[in-house]
Amino acid sequence: MILIGMLHHRAEPEKVKKAYAYSVVAKAEGVEFFYFTPGKVDIENQKIIGKYYENGVWIDKEYPFPDVIYNASYPVGEKAERTFDYLSERIPFTSHSIGDKLSVHKRIKEGEDFKQYLIPTLELTNVKDLLDMIILYPKVIMKPISGHQGESIFFIEKEDDKFKINDSGKISIYTKEELLDFALLKIQEQEYIVQRFISCQIKSGHVFDFRLHVQKNGEGKWVITSIYPRIGPLGSITSNLGSGGYTAYLDHFLQKEFNDDWFNVKRSLEHFSLSFSNHFDSLYDDFPLDELGIDVGIDENQRLWLFEVNWRPGIPIIFNGEFDVARNTIHYAKYLALNNKNLPSN
Repeated sequence: MILIGMLHHRAEPEKVKKAYAYSVVAKAEGVEFFYFTPGKVDIENQKIIGKYYENGVWIDKEYPFPDVIYNASYPVGEKAERTFDYLSERIPFTSHSIGDKLSVHKRIKEGEDFKQYLIPTLELTNVKDLLDMIILYPKVIMKPISGHQGESIFFIEKEDDKFKINDSGKISIYTKEELLDFALLKIQEQEYIVQRFISCQIKSGHVFDFRLHVQKNGEGKWVITSIYPRIGPLGSITSNLGSGGYTAYLDHFLQKEFNDDWFNVKRSLEHFSLSFSNHFDSLYDDFPLDELGIDVGIDENQRLWLFEVNWRPGIPIIFNGEFDVARNTIHYAKYLALNNKNLPSN
């Protein structure tokens, strides 16, 4: 039987909501599954003290090294990182980091096939870069290169000789000198990019985008797990669910916002999800990717723009998709195990 280990930094699987879903799906799929942390790995004896779920509780058990590891979180601490590296060099991991926003942008641009979907972007190494971008595009966005959940994102709009900055709904009016001081302070705190602002709004005026959640299945092929809109609060510049945004069911949203064209939009999103995923995966030579959250927008001309690509994306609670995600991951883990060790499939 194939043995899959779920590696996480939290000691108690009860505090990791998806651990239960993965345990249930693994059992249904005829796979042995356990949860473990880096501190429970005995490298010398090639053993792991893990936990398996049974009758409502997680029970300790000693396991050999698994056939494949679902690395569900980053290692925390140097010792955990050394254990993480040791395991990843010997056992297939399901997930691999795709890099930060800027490196992803450069990789897609160099890949050519999908560069027409990229938003004009510049690394903000000095405040002059910001002014250069505003000359080209009077409306721009500042984003942290390694940011997440819409944090520390600023919308900047030039109005005559003044500059309006929207910081999570808080509006400030700056002179050129004040803008430069503001930008200098921010890039000293962390690395930023500046992008042309792409306006994607629904009829009510709320900003929106689409999350395209894709995963690899038991054949190592990309499949669509879910596609859903993300709508930002009125007056906000981002639609991220972690920053107060909300979502809706795809068909209903498309019918309301795109009228008779809704089905064509849906098909376009589905086609883009799979074609982009296959291409993006091919840009990583060292390892295969397993799961992506692709954020796209559609402007007033129905042009599709690629906002961001994420790995290990979450899924809104309202869709009850935890088991769909777990099923694809378990199937893909089985695929990795069989292809790595030529294990029998039965």
